[in-house]
Amino acid sequence: MAVGHYPFPQMAPVPGVRWGVASAGIKKEGRKDLVVMALAENSRVAGVFTQNIFCAAPVVVAKDHMAQGNIRFLLINSGNANACTGDEGLADARLSCNKLAEHAGVKGNQVLPFSTGVIGERMPMARLLAALPQAVESLSENGWADAAEGIMTTDTRAKGAAVQFEFEGETIVVNGIAKGSGMIKPNMATMLGYIATNANISQPLLDLLAKKAADQSFNRISVDGDTSTNDACMLIATGQTTLPEVNSTQGELFAKLYNAIVSVHIQLAQSIVSDGEGATKFVTVQVEGAQDKPEALKVAYSVAQSPLVKTALFASDPNWGRIVAAIGYSGVEGMVAETINVWLDNVLIVEKGCRAASYSEEQGQAVMDRDEIMIRVDLGRGKSKERVWTTDLSHEYVTINAEYRS
Repeated sequence: MAVGHYPFPQMAPVPGVRWGVASAGIKKEGRKDLVVMALAENSRVAGVFTQNIFCAAPVVVAKDHMAQGNIRFLLINSGNANACTGDEGLADARLSCNKLAEHAGVKGNQVLPFSTGVIGERMPMARLLAALPQAVESLSENGWADAAEGIMTTDTRAKGAAVQFEFEGETIVVNGIAKGSGMIKPNMATMLGYIATNANISQPLLDLLAKKAADQSFNRISVDGDTSTNDACMLIATGQTTLPEVNSTQGELFAKLYNAIVSVHIQLAQSIVSDGEGATKFVTVQVEGAQDKPEALKVAYSVAQSPLVKTALFASDPNWGRIVAAIGYSGVEGMVAETINVWLDNVLIVEKGCRAASYSEEQGQAVMDRDEIMIRVDLGRGKSKERVWTTDLSHEYVTINAEYRS
């Protein structure tokens, strides 16, 4: 089940990026589940990772390899998270990197591993390693769609976004793919995301862009309030252009790059929410009139993650009392009900802490019957605002997660 129309886009190649995909049978026979991403020499890689203390073995190894620099390959599998697997899991993650490196003619520490799937089970290494040659042999600059399919788990559709722009006669391409459908309230990242551009971006600036773009996208979504053990979002600049290196936040080229990279991140984040497990609604929660951005986010997530609000959304029930209750228990110090106004789309439902005199149940019902809804809250305390994207909570969500390991 998914909300809205998010077809996989036509993607031009990103010079310096190739994708290869294979079927290793990690969880199910016959499905694409092993993905290799090859990068041109001297590409730069930045990323943000889960802050869950039970971070998976591939997260540990990827961070270690990134610190050594000169990354040439990414290795991604779906069907098994290789999380909570101890020293054996770390050894498996390193072995997978070393074996790919042997096939590709690079060093093991030039490979970054990523995994997604069931937690707590050893990786079926024989199957994974046996499929590596097939993945390497299939490397193609046109493999974005196959790669997006290969990283899926409970996703119902592949997720991609692409932006291009011209600058001084050259084309800059920014492409991205992501996977995620449940365990979504990331902390520094999404489930898995890979964004690449042929622009030449300095490492310090790429690190900054990776964090800023994730903060405006994947750190603004919630399906169920859970943060995975395996979250990672990578930003890659291959430098395959004759344009000069971008090493400052000043200038027209940086502005165009920034807008393109953030746009791709936001499109991917929203496609994850729209494909949330069992989702029937795509919901924007916007909080304005806050004293600062953290305060706005605190209220927004309180509403977005309330089980009572989310079940009312699933029922298309304009039970606005659940919204104000979630605002009220958000824990913002000094907030008073009498300054707060709340809207469903353009319908004012709460004015100065009370039911708006102009509001009728019919107005609220008309909004709640839609697939896409905005809940807008004005705290009346300041000038800061933030928004997050979320879903409803359906019977199907429970079914998917009750049967996840079967």
